[in-house]
Formats: sequence, structure tokens, C-alpha cells
Amino acid sequence: MMSQSNFISGVPWRNPKDLKTLVENRTTYTLEDCELNIFETHQEAADVNLVFGDLVLTTMLKGKKVMHLFDKPGFDYLPGESVIVPPNEVMKIDFPEAKWENPTQCIALSISKEMIENTFNMLNERFSNRVLTQEWGLDLSYFHLINTNELSEIINRFIKIGVKERSREKDLIASLALKELLIRLSQTQARDMLEKTYKQLASGNRLAYVVDYIKQRIREELSLEELANQACMSKAHFLRSFKQELGLTPMEYVLKERLKLAKNYLKLGGFQIKEVAIMAGFKNISYFIRAFKQEFGKTPKVYQTGLAG
Repeated sequence: MMSQSNFISGVPWRNPKDLKTLVENRTTYTLEDCELNIFETHQEAADVNLVFGDLVLTTMLKGKKVMHLFDKPGFDYLPGESVIVPPNEVMKIDFPEAKWENPTQCIALSISKEMIENTFNMLNERFSNRVLTQEWGLDLSYFHLINTNELSEIINRFIKIGVKERSREKDLIASLALKELLIRLSQTQARDMLEKTYKQLASGNRLAYVVDYIKQRIREELSLEELANQACMSKAHFLRSFKQELGLTPMEYVLKERLKLAKNYLKLGGFQIKEVAIMAGFKNISYFIRAFKQEFGKTPKVYQTGLAG
């Protein structure tokens, strides 16, 4: 189960009488540097092809699709997830569960090549001393992502701008939001890459080494100073680098890791809430319950009861 904040809200559905088709009906909002498309499907379908001339960020809002990309086997595509698709790449999509009472809805945001290049060129000029990867940018080998809270937040904001903003400054506001979206997307990819490769990278990369260090000592007391020492950086430089590249502070990362571990213990069953908190590295039970609810939308007890039911 993902936190409710991973999901996108408030995207309008077409009035049934305005639907031109029941499969991937498309509503488009055109802006200066991008095009926001909202797709909805109201019946089962298979092998539906979709292609864009620009790079596309797609985000699943409701229902389930099976997505086929890069001539690889299809994968389930669910709410709370995003997929990055390069220009002119054909998406082949199945809708195994779509029906009138259970439609699918997703957005596809196509972003101009100029906007992508300008944003990452600016970041590479201003923040060139990266630790995890050499340059800012998007890595298409990590194309299927679980939305972070930060990424979901900016996608939500961008949809509101695209759909509801009526001011003369709309294109400027959208352009600024688009730059933030690209930054959050790059950070989300970096976190995804780190989760999958930190063990291999730990011997030669300082951030990967620290992530490995955190995971091995997640139940122990960890401080920013200790983690900065492990990275062989000053506290200020370590904090800045970690936040810049991964989109959250080192101690926020530690908290998320502990909450993830606690959720896994709850799934295993057989533990009291207090035991789960201690095993996941929390010293204060009240703080654990509050943090768990903020991250996952439910208290540990309610989450545990839901699993049992």
C-alpha cells in the first residue's frame, strides 16, 4: 500500500455525452513548452498503440493498464506510478479490467526537447559537483517509477495549472512548474537507481556507501554528523549534496527506511505495534504512530487490522 500522497487527485472526467470513443478518449490542454493529455477508457481493450513526438511523462490515475515498451514483456501499470517514454517510442497498451463502472484514467505530459535541454543545462551549470551521477538528466533505463510525495505534489500542481489556470501568465507559471517537475523526476529516478544498485556502487560512490551504511544500521541511533563522516564530507556539503540529488534530507531518508521496515514487519504479522516500532529503530512509540500515519495514510493498528481482514 502506498501513501495517499503518492496519488494524483482532482483530474476531471469527460461528460459521458462528450466522449468520442470508449477507448483512450483524449482531452488535450496545449501550453507553450508542453501538452497535457488526459486519457480515459471505459471498456476492455488490447493492443492499443500510442506514440508522441516528444518525451512523455505518463502518470496512472485510476484503474489498471498493462504497458508494453521497448519490445519487452508487458508490466502492470497502476495508480501511484509513472512511466517515462522517449520520443517516437510506441506504447502498446492493454486494458484488461476497464469497464463503464471501473474506467481507467491517466495523464500523458509531452515535454518539448528545448525545455528538457534548457532545464538540465541550467542545473549542470549551477550544480555541477554531483556525487551520485555525473550530470543532471533523465536516465531512460529507469523508466517505470513509483511516485515520490514530491513528484506527486508537482504533478498535481501542474495538472491544476493546465486544466484550471486562466490568467495571462499561464504559460510562464506552467514553465516554472515544468522545470520543478523535471528536477523532481530526476531526483525520483536517482532514488530508484540507488535502491537497485547501492550495493554495487557502495565501494566507489559516497552517497551509495552512506545508503548501504544506513540500511545496515537502520535500528541504531543515526545522526547527520555520523553520516557526513561516513561520506567523508562536511556536514553542510553532505546535506546539500544528498538533498539536491535525491530530493530529501539524509534524516528524512532514514525515517522513510524505518517506516518501510515497520510496514514489512506489520505485513509479516505476529508483532505488537510497540515491538514493530522498536524493531524498526523507533525509540518513541507516539512519534512512530504519527510518522506512519503521515506516510501511509493510516495508523499502524488500522493498517495491521486491514491486513488481517
